[in-house]
Amino acid sequence: MSDSKQNQLKKTLGLSFNIAVLIGGTIGVGILRTPGSIAGLLDNYWLILASWIFGGLYVLLGANSYSELATMLPKAGGSYNYIKRALGEYAGFLSGWFDYIVNAIPPAFYCIVISEYTIILFPSLSSYSTIISIALLAAFVLLHLSGVKNGSVIQQITSFLKVICFVALVIACFMYSGIEVPKIKTDSSIFQIGLIFGFFKSLQLIIGTYNGWNAVCFFAEENDDPSKNIPKSLYSGVLLVVAIYVLVNAAFFHVLPIETLAKSNLAAADVAKVLFGENGAIVVTVISIFSLISILNAFMMIPPRILYGLSRDGFFIEKGTTVNKGGTPIVALLVSSLFSLFLICIGSFEVLFSFAAFISIIVWGLAYYSLIKLRTTEPDLARPYKSFWYPWTTIIAIIFSIALLAGFIYSDPKSFIIIVGITLISYPLFLILRKKKQ
Repeated sequence: MSDSKQNQLKKTLGLSFNIAVLIGGTIGVGILRTPGSIAGLLDNYWLILASWIFGGLYVLLGANSYSELATMLPKAGGSYNYIKRALGEYAGFLSGWFDYIVNAIPPAFYCIVISEYTIILFPSLSSYSTIISIALLAAFVLLHLSGVKNGSVIQQITSFLKVICFVALVIACFMYSGIEVPKIKTDSSIFQIGLIFGFFKSLQLIIGTYNGWNAVCFFAEENDDPSKNIPKSLYSGVLLVVAIYVLVNAAFFHVLPIETLAKSNLAAADVAKVLFGENGAIVVTVISIFSLISILNAFMMIPPRILYGLSRDGFFIEKGTTVNKGGTPIVALLVSSLFSLFLICIGSFEVLFSFAAFISIIVWGLAYYSLIKLRTTEPDLARPYKSFWYPWTTIIAIIFSIALLAGFIYSDPKSFIIIVGITLISYPLFLILRKKKQ
């Protein structure tokens, strides 16, 4: 494949970008919406907080394994590189395209949601929703065509502003006189089948809200010191995100009882109304827009890196490896943006979006297994960072992944059927591409 000097990604990104893209690619509107849905499913203060902590521990175990994988194979595209190396070309092809689908859908979704929030602030623009979405997409395409440095600066600024907004919201919640936290329930309802279903459905929402925690791995090839920066940013970024998520939930429950939050579609808006009166909606809208701009910028950068990696290995067009002077994989960016434009115009990608957590669990699980396989088959491979308490932490991450996958199949069989369908279609496509490559 084309791998000449002009088509190599530039090593221009550092630790501050890594942490910014992890926070920017993870914390979105999900944390402002999901607390209400989860309150409706679990109806127990301590069980809800435990679910967020459980999701955070699972992600932290993942960060431990990914720190070794990404420093061992610091290549554009993230997970798919490790899976291909350990489990072969088809496993790499399938996981790469799975990962691409999961990461290529969000830009369209975020453009639409930002336009909706903009209309809340400026109702006179209500008839221009699609135009605002397309203009936003075009603006970010132009930003990233201008070079990686500009995208990196925007990521760091917007991620910092986002953290400030969330910290301010949490402080405002805890300054409110609040309601009494209910005592731990000790009744047998915790073990009911309905609650088990609710727990796994909640974890699906929580994993979806944590999705993006491994964003730094997609940029490993562009990092100026991946051996040091990737582990540092993965651990610090994940711990910061977990802390924010748990604190936001505790803060919301400090302001409103579970029964009220359970009926809320946008929990943060109802909390803000209590804190700031009718202006509360404006406060949450502004926080949402900051959150979305930051996450949109991150997801404009991630899919082109996966497509660049797939192109380099012959799983997409050879032109997909073209890099401009600013270090942007230009063809991969334009293809991904056209896909986003198509989704904005048809506006019916909710079904695809709903199984993002599902696919992510499959890809992460395969990556964890790849770590064990590569330790066995390639023990002499350079490993600048080794995951701690190996193999137990990786084995626990795999067991958690299998348990979560089984729970998701139980609570969301429709998404599982779609994934099985995609897998069946993928193999003939893989064979066609492999023939072309030979």
